[in-house]
Amino acid sequence: MLSHRTIRVGDQIKKEIAAILCEEMRDPQIGFVTVTHVQVSNDLQFAKVYLSIQQSQDEKKTFASLKRASGFIRGKLSHRLPLRKTPALTFLPDRKSEKTTHLFDLLDEIRLEDTSGNKGKVIGEESP
Repeated sequence: MLSHRTIRVGDQIKKEIAAILCEEMRDPQIGFVTVTHVQVSNDLQFAKVYLSIQQSQDEKKTFASLKRASGFIRGKLSHRLPLRKTPALTFLPDRKSEKTTHLFDLLDEIRLEDTSGNKGKVIGEESP
């Protein structure tokens, strides 16, 4: 269970990393990324930073660049946060937006089948 402190620290890390990526990073391979959320361990030693990237970007290159820059980002973060020790950062892709899009596509399919007169039938069931 996450404590209020880990949630607050995670939110602050999210804001600061977003600012660092926007204002201080000069690597063109990182491109346009959005920090969606940060999950911090209970002892505040580790932080998983979830990012979404544009579909036009190469995900492997982006995350490889972020991994190389994690020391730089952690150093900048240490100057911005009043923590005894800055958490080690791990950058991960956020797949929630892809899952949400897929779910909405499925709901649209159901809605289209429903409006075409298939009310009361189980989807995928053949009529006799």
